[in-house]
Amino acid sequence: MNIILLGAPGSGKGTQAEYLVERQKFIQLSTGDLMRKAMSDKTSLGIECEKYISNGQLVPDYITNGIVNEYMQKVNDNLIFDGYPRTVNQAEFLDEMLNKLNKKINLVIFIDVEESILVERISGRIVCPTCKRSYHKINKMPKIKWICDFDATPLIVRSDDSPEKTKTRLEVYSKQTKTLISYYEKRNILRQIHAGNRSADDIYSEIEKEMELIK
Repeated sequence: MNIILLGAPGSGKGTQAEYLVERQKFIQLSTGDLMRKAMSDKTSLGIECEKYISNGQLVPDYITNGIVNEYMQKVNDNLIFDGYPRTVNQAEFLDEMLNKLNKKINLVIFIDVEESILVERISGRIVCPTCKRSYHKINKMPKIKWICDFDATPLIVRSDDSPEKTKTRLEVYSKQTKTLISYYEKRNILRQIHAGNRSADDIYSEIEKEMELIK
């Protein structure tokens, strides 16, 4: 089974991906991690990718798709897609890749959270630069203040997590995601979860139910 998690920054996609990896043995596909490896390995796509990133530019779809394709020639089942696809072009390419491998996207979960909640969550977020786990200044502090529970790395506040930058990110996300939601709704594989301030465990239970329905 392959699953896509859709949701705005701060919606809790990362936490749900962690749960699915830990509890269901899924593999999380992170385009950021794949890009960093491609750049480190000096692959042809990695070299192209680095040119855009070093200049502060968005990486074009053809590079992102190519890097994902290289990875999926080896691993193509039991995947959690979090942050990919971001555009309909990427979604169509992903479908083509999976079809050639006799695989498919079985379920798309859209975690819907009100903007006011998202801004509050993101502006209070602190993250571990090593393992990428996130905490919150008010709601979810680590056992030792500002130190990651899992690898003892000092936590940081990301530069783009200010309220002003958060609202801009949410506007961009909303424009991108509306077309993706429509794309997967037409295929009848999208399920929307109204999260609000419900607990991560509560959201995960609902995702589990949706997974059971398609087995």
